[in-house]
Amino acid sequence: MHPYTDSGSKDTRSGFGAGLLELGQSNPNVVALCADLTGSLKMDAFAAEFPERFFQTGIAEAHMIGMAAGLTIGGKIPFTGTFANFSTGRVYDQIRQSVAYSGKNVKICASHAGLTLGEDGATHQILEDIGLMKMLPGMTVISPCDYNQTKAATIAIAEYDGPVYLRFGRPKVPNFTPSNAPFVIGKADILTQGSDVTICANGHLVWEALEAANALEAEGIQAEVINFATIKPLDLESLLASVGKTGRVVTAEEHQRNGGLGDSIAQALGMHLPSPIEMVAVNDSFGESGTPAQLLTKYGLDAANIVAAVKRVMNR
Repeated sequence: MHPYTDSGSKDTRSGFGAGLLELGQSNPNVVALCADLTGSLKMDAFAAEFPERFFQTGIAEAHMIGMAAGLTIGGKIPFTGTFANFSTGRVYDQIRQSVAYSGKNVKICASHAGLTLGEDGATHQILEDIGLMKMLPGMTVISPCDYNQTKAATIAIAEYDGPVYLRFGRPKVPNFTPSNAPFVIGKADILTQGSDVTICANGHLVWEALEAANALEAEGIQAEVINFATIKPLDLESLLASVGKTGRVVTAEEHQRNGGLGDSIAQALGMHLPSPIEMVAVNDSFGESGTPAQLLTKYGLDAANIVAAVKRVMNR
């Protein structure tokens, strides 16, 4: 059985809000911008304590990204906040030109990512954002797994010099990582040791991967679960060490199969260590309205589907 317990389910967006408030108290250069979703992004506490460092841009996301890029010139560390759909797809031109190409130290923080946004439906459930952002030269891409890790990642990216995309979500999910663990950008976390298969997951699917590992253990299959919270830069060393031992890999993510974590891992293995791989991800479709649990099951992203993918890869 995996050694992790849920200390009390929390939404990862609240981890972002808590981390941002702590940064405000410790780093006077941290400023925050929000596109009319202060409550949804849990930026209220920062806005209340540091009103002179909080900028409400209204529903003008492109303007918000441009403002953030400009603020970096004066030495500020801007954190922008809106839904993942509006943080990436709506403002891709501004991010590409004003942030990535210009090498600006902007932290693009995106809530309500993936299917688990739930009832808001397909128009808001962006499943392409990781692909969009990881293709930009110099962009760091992070998708933490729970409240504690999202808070730690929020704090860590303020110290990192360069553009970052930080992805998190709306629903309450198990909170199981240590509250005092620092977040190391570009380093994967090996959560369970195993010799039969490597399961690479991030975001909300890390807990599903751990639950899948429990089910597999009952059938005599030892799964090594790795949390790839950083998608770019990818922790190649940890990946190759694990797959070199297990010989096969399953990836699990709340994103399109094209362009996500699985895509990056398949590319890395193709170049360095060709191995059988199965991907648990959304397969070239948009989402729909439903509860997070219903959607994860319908689109094949829950623990049972990870178990099925492991069995497929074991037979290859």
